[in-house]
Amino acid sequence: MSAVHEGKKAGNREYCWRLPSDLGKIPQLQQEIMQLLQQNGFPEPDVFAVRLAVEEAVANAMKHGNRLLPNKAVEVALGLEDDAVWVCVRDEGEGFDPNSVPDPTSDENLERASGRGILLMRHFMHYVEYRDNGRTVYMVRRRVLASGSACHVFCVSTAQA
Repeated sequence: MSAVHEGKKAGNREYCWRLPSDLGKIPQLQQEIMQLLQQNGFPEPDVFAVRLAVEEAVANAMKHGNRLLPNKAVEVALGLEDDAVWVCVRDEGEGFDPNSVPDPTSDENLERASGRGILLMRHFMHYVEYRDNGRTVYMVRRRVLASGSACHVFCVSTAQA
């Protein structure tokens, strides 16, 4: 793994990173995750979806959770399974209620420059769940089938832990 983070193999195809709240660290993390997915035979649609979801989740954790404070970190865990990949992103912020985020598709929000990260994560991942009062997001992407499709079941929970 690179010097960008303290990445390590934590177990059976599980990987962990701890990043400072620096948006400049995201591209290297994305590159490492893309390489892991490609090396483990995930097709390009899955690699693209996970890369985008990780970018949004980590950027949200750094900006909104940790408020870009350099003394706060974002932890990223990734697990590779035969039929899926899961990602867990945790910040050190105060948490939030994901249901309180304004709808980015409503007329008054269409021209805003930001506010679409959660929508994108929900679109590209098959399962998205917020935990720990919104400080942690857990996402799953199932492998695209040989036909190019995947089962598009999607659940969102705001379980408080």
